[in-house]
Amino acid sequence: MTESVQFPSSTGPKLAGLIDHPEGDVRGWGVFVHGFTLGKDNPAASRICKQLAHEGIGMLRFDALGLRGSGGDWGDGSFTVKVDDTVRACQFMAERGTPADILVGHSWGGAAVIAAAERAAGLRAVVSIGAPADPSHVEHHFDALADRAVADGEAEWLVGGRALTLKRDFVEDVRRADIDDKIRALSLPFLVMHSPTDNTVSIENASTLFWATKHPRSFVALEGSDHLLTAEGQAARAGKIISAWSDQYVG
Repeated sequence: MTESVQFPSSTGPKLAGLIDHPEGDVRGWGVFVHGFTLGKDNPAASRICKQLAHEGIGMLRFDALGLRGSGGDWGDGSFTVKVDDTVRACQFMAERGTPADILVGHSWGGAAVIAAAERAAGLRAVVSIGAPADPSHVEHHFDALADRAVADGEAEWLVGGRALTLKRDFVEDVRRADIDDKIRALSLPFLVMHSPTDNTVSIENASTLFWATKHPRSFVALEGSDHLLTAEGQAARAGKIISAWSDQYVG
């Protein structure tokens, strides 16, 4: 069963979410944080969460500020807001009686879950999938517009058939974003998942994350996957791996 939910973002507007419920025994609960402009319904988010629910781990996935079903303006978000909203998502799960045991983040969302982990009460494990070690990596998506947004205050950015507003504060926040201290301080079990052939976020990012953290830590190469895990079976496979790895920490 998939349940539609809403909860307040750290900036006020409501965020739209879906909770994929296990059909049988519940082993635990988690939160999935999507990539840069992807949304909760992108194939990686949907398929991984549904697979984890099938494995007994209920998952909340939600749209970032200003994307799809969520309120607010995407341009008023930032990496800081994404991290804060990840914490809000965990608080929402705790308030409804299903506290998050595991945080899973894809791409930019992977960097966000690392930064948010220490603020999520009761969390037991963290997973990154295709995550950049440096959140400012995303600037390459809009580098042609970044200086204009800083100079003029904002610039229109066409991405995926949508017009988003890139704002000065967003760009400056991304440029300031640094999770090095969060990576080194992470004390929870940590699973790094990455495709060796990822052409969007290179495998070197996974190496940086893995070697900067303490044990217990694990690495799984997502052989044959692209960054978005679009090939048939790849996202479900990632969900199965996360389920198996987390068995000793969740439930």
